[in-house]
Amino acid sequence: MSENIITPSGIRSEEAEPGELVREFESTRSRPPRGTPAPPPSRIPDQRRHRPGLALAVILACQLMVVVDATVVSIALPGIQRTLHFSTANLSWVQNSYLLAFGGLLLLGGRMGDILGRRRLLTGGIALFTLASLLGGLAAAPWELLTARAVQGVGAAVAAPSTLSLIVSTYQEATARARAIGLFSSMSAGGAAVGMILGGVLTSYFSWRSVMFINVPFGVAVVLLAPRLIREPERHRSRLDVTGAVTATLGTGTLVYAFIRAATSGWGAPVTIGCFVAAVLLFALFLLVETRSPQPLLPLHLVAQRVRGGGYLAMLLTAASMFGMFFFVTQYLQLVLGYSPLRTGFAFLPFAVLIFAGARIAPRLVPRFGTRYFLIGGPLCILAGLLLLTRIGAATPYAPGVLVPMVLFGMGAGFTMVPLSLTILAGVRPAESGAASGTLQTMQQVGGALGTAVLLTVFSSATRHPAPGESAHALFAHGVSSAMGVGSVLIATALTVIVALVRPPRGPARAR
Repeated sequence: MSENIITPSGIRSEEAEPGELVREFESTRSRPPRGTPAPPPSRIPDQRRHRPGLALAVILACQLMVVVDATVVSIALPGIQRTLHFSTANLSWVQNSYLLAFGGLLLLGGRMGDILGRRRLLTGGIALFTLASLLGGLAAAPWELLTARAVQGVGAAVAAPSTLSLIVSTYQEATARARAIGLFSSMSAGGAAVGMILGGVLTSYFSWRSVMFINVPFGVAVVLLAPRLIREPERHRSRLDVTGAVTATLGTGTLVYAFIRAATSGWGAPVTIGCFVAAVLLFALFLLVETRSPQPLLPLHLVAQRVRGGGYLAMLLTAASMFGMFFFVTQYLQLVLGYSPLRTGFAFLPFAVLIFAGARIAPRLVPRFGTRYFLIGGPLCILAGLLLLTRIGAATPYAPGVLVPMVLFGMGAGFTMVPLSLTILAGVRPAESGAASGTLQTMQQVGGALGTAVLLTVFSSATRHPAPGESAHALFAHGVSSAMGVGSVLIATALTVIVALVRPPRGPARAR
């Protein structure tokens, strides 16, 4: 059942199209009517040194740091293994320890920002992230690096949910807000490609330690500038749902770990099955707690509403297909085509450029045409790119065999992520913006773990029995082709969810 909200022109439904919100907020003035009493001093928002453009730059820098760190380390893994003497089995935990802490604590971080202050959580989370990056770059033993990566994930989970909710509170005018969310979405989706490019440059010209040290100057700058440039939104005094926080964190962390184990031990391993069962039980307990809590960690109406719930599911499936593509195309370029880390990073440049371009264009066109064309056309482009990658072989050149899918993927992701984020966040109350944005980012991170685990399992099955005389390169390409086929199924499912549940109206939205 949809929930009504109050807008400047009256009472509106949560299912309002972003384009309608644009027109409504553009038609109102920010000045309150004459005679309106001033709010008490404790309720007056912090207006000091409020520069929206500079504040947005700081917020986007935070988001880019968090997202880039998930992929920048991947190209540096061979150097890390040689220097710190990681075993092959333990090397995967350089990535997984970060992902586990990040994905498991995102929902808790979002709710803490609503209660304790989003700017405070953003600054504290980035400070912790920066310190962990410094210690990780100085690591002399495997356990030191893994500990630093886990602490990085904790800092990222504390800071990341506040970024999107701070954008919502910084930009009150809906058109400017849509453009800011577009930039945020491009950072979120394109950051993985930027991380690969940056990782290739740093590891080629310096060492693997530089991919950790690069966070330090940016993190220090954010910690110093955020209190000066970002306005602290009004905090919403309430008690933290401790039981919900514990069950949500354990459930999400267990689910992420289950996907990690599935990729390494197989879906039928007892540990994998046990983790999935535990995750289901923890999530069931979480839902029970939330239905009875007067101040829930996640207000269930945020996901129970048809359009927003469908948007969350579509975001999870889209992220699953994207992260899987990143992983396998990176491996294909280096292991089959023999690309260096630097060349591999720059091979993703078309994707990064197009996703940023799409994220800039989409907010300008959504108010005019509505979200329907983007929410359907974007996934179709991603689907076309993945289907082309199913034809990849050992002799397939970068251009056009990989370049054309990369172009389609960049265009599709750029046109999908922004309208989907706008649809999910439309109508969310300020008191719940942290929970809503934290859930959105949880869908992205858990989706990435899910996609990578599923496609790794498909790859392993496809390469388990090579044909007589089949070369190693041909066998690897066959596995990538099979994995991309399943990735196509994931994005096709996301498109089905959008059509069935989100159902954006045709053409531009009309004021009611």
